Formats: sequence, C-alpha cells, structure tokens
Amino acid sequence: MKKLTRRKFIKRGVLAAVALVLLDALWFEKYVIDWNYFDISKSKKDKVKIVQISDLHFDQLRSFHKSISRKINSIKPDLVFITGDSVDKTEKIKSLDEFLNLIDNSIKKYAITGNWEYWGNVNLTELKRTYARHNCELLINEHRTISIKNRELSIIGIDDFVGGNADFKRAVENLKETETNIVLTHCPQHRDLIIKQKGNLTIDLVLSGHTHGGQITFLGFVPFKPQGSGNYLKGWYKESEPKMYISKGIGTSILPIRFGARAEMVEMDL
Repeated sequence: MKKLTRRKFIKRGVLAAVALVLLDALWFEKYVIDWNYFDISKSKKDKVKIVQISDLHFDQLRSFHKSISRKINSIKPDLVFITGDSVDKTEKIKSLDEFLNLIDNSIKKYAITGNWEYWGNVNLTELKRTYARHNCELLINEHRTISIKNRELSIIGIDDFVGGNADFKRAVENLKETETNIVLTHCPQHRDLIIKQKGNLTIDLVLSGHTHGGQITFLGFVPFKPQGSGNYLKGWYKESEPKMYISKGIGTSILPIRFGARAEMVEMDL
C-alpha cells in the first residue's frame, strides 16, 4: 500500500472541500428549501395564515417545486402571496402554470410583478390569465379588501419599483379602513418611499423579495445586490414602521448558484 504523501493529502483535501462547496452552491442551497415560520399575530384567535412565495424564476417544473406545493397543501394557508419575478420569459408561463396547478385551487392567492417580468418582456395579459385560472389575482398598483376569519384585510399590490411603474398612491385610492393592511412590493427599497407616502395609513406588514439574500455571500460579505435593494438584504426590518420581511426567494438570477443564501419559503400567522 502506497504511503500518502503530505502533498497528496493536502491536494485531496482541497479537492474534497471544493466538491463540497460546489455541491452546496449548485444543489443544497438551491433545492433544499428553508421553511421559516413567524407568528406576528396580535391575538390568539382568528389568526390568518399566509405563505409567501418569491422569486421563482421559473425555467421548468422540478421535484423541489412539487415538494413546495405539497407543503403548502398540507399547511392549508388562508392566503398565498407571490411577490414577483415568477418568470422572465413568456414561454416560461407554461411551467408556472404546471406549478400552480399542483396547489389547492381553493386557496386564495395574490401576485405582483417583479423586475424580470418587465426586463424579459413577459406578456402580462397572459400571465394574469394564468394566475386567474388558479384563484390568483395579479395586482398592479391596486388593492383588494377581503373578509376572512371575522376580520377585514386589505392586500395592496404594487407594480415593480425598478422595471415597472410603482405607484403606491394609486394602489391605495379609495382604500377603506380595515383591521390589517398588507403591502406586496417586490423591491425592498420601495419601502423607503412608502414610508413618506403612506400618511396616516397603518401598514401592518410589507412583503418583499428581489435580493435573493445576496444569492452569493462570503462570511457575511455580499459582493452584489440588485438595483432596488437599497440598504436591505433579507429577513426582518422592524427598526421603524411599517415592518418588512424580505424573502430570499426560490430561484436564481444571472448565475445558477446560491452560496450563503439558501432558498426560502415563508409562513406567517397574522
């Protein structure tokens, strides 16, 4: 048996480390979804359960998409919010349709646009029709007020801040006073403008995506954040109202890898 030299030992160790990093970046952080749960309810009764799906960047239906749909169906949320960048080309709407078909149609869903729906010249009419087939409304600078579990909620959906024409004032026109107001806006930087524009309106929660949690990070260092991220990266921002949660999302953009920014699904009780 040949003796393993120090040089060969180091070389094999480096190769093994590289292989583990590649496995993590190309597979684990992309396809093993991190499900995060938060209870931000004001009381123990009449809680409304929501699930946020962000930044799907759909190319084709994969096994992890199917696992997401199964988990959503088992959770049975009251509402599902899809916070932009679902597709970047019109032809990919077909795969999104296949995914949405796996989710219980009785669950009410609301979606907004992201920058890639615009940068990819996605046919928004077709996208809206596809969403509608699955009990999902695409909100573009508009709101819906619904009654659920003895509560009234308003869902305010904003057009994309970077690629579209985000107009918060238009979205809240004729908004009636309700117990809970939720804003869906893809780019978290838009929150800074909303704070200036909201007036006396109480906003209970802002849900965003877009950043992918940096997508590629090194020990907390984030070499790149997309335009529209502002000073935000991921998770909770509660230092001032309204509080905001930024999902790291599901898909990837530009480079098909994640590192230090595992794909995420979000479940909340309101």
